[in-house]
This record gives sequence, structure tokens and C-alpha cells, in this order.
Amino acid sequence: MKLKIFQARDFIRATPEGQVNLAKSVQQLAEIAAATADLDDYEIMIDMRRTQGALTPNELWALSQQLMKHRRTFSRRTVVLCPFEKFDRAKFFAMCAENHGFNIHVFTSYEEAMEWLLSA
Repeated sequence: MKLKIFQARDFIRATPEGQVNLAKSVQQLAEIAAATADLDDYEIMIDMRRTQGALTPNELWALSQQLMKHRRTFSRRTVVLCPFEKFDRAKFFAMCAENHGFNIHVFTSYEEAMEWLLSA
């Protein structure tokens, strides 16, 4: 299995006051998609374990909408790895993405996430 791990801080951007800068985050997501467009047969893991702050449900929904613009990159199986206290928000993001046909699952355990990715 080929795996590409993204740290959430690679594409979640905040203002100096700690508020999420959704426009910058969307731009970073596009740059990640462009950089990985030629990687075939890769699974994706988004590691949010060290991310500070939290996105609002509206921001999570808006970010999930952006995945559609990068369907080729995110059409693979994707794992969101997050701390327990952010599980509900990460699950909401996954649910929004799944409504658009993406195969995204959320885990708090690296081992369980890897098991799911390897089970294909």
C-alpha cells in the first residue's frame, strides 16, 4: 500500500487571532491536490492530532465542498486521524464529504486507521 500523510497544519490556516482563514485553507487544499495529482494508487491520511483550534460546522462543510474540485486526488480511500476531543467535528467533515461520494473514515487511533486502510 502507498500512503500519503498530510498534517492538517499543511492546509488549515488561521489568522494571528486564531480564527480559521477559510480562504487560505481552501487555497492550501488546492495546492496539496495539485502536488499529489500524479500519485496513483495512494491512500491518504489527514493527521489532525496536533492541530490547534477547531473549525466550525459551517467551515467544515465548506471545506468538504472543496474536495469536489479535487475529486481525482481525494477519490481514494481517505483517513482523518484526530484526537478524541475532535472526533465529532472530524466525523461531521467525513459525513459531509461522504455525501458527495468520497470514502472518508475518521479514527482516533493510528493503528485502527492503518487497519482500515490495509483492509481493502
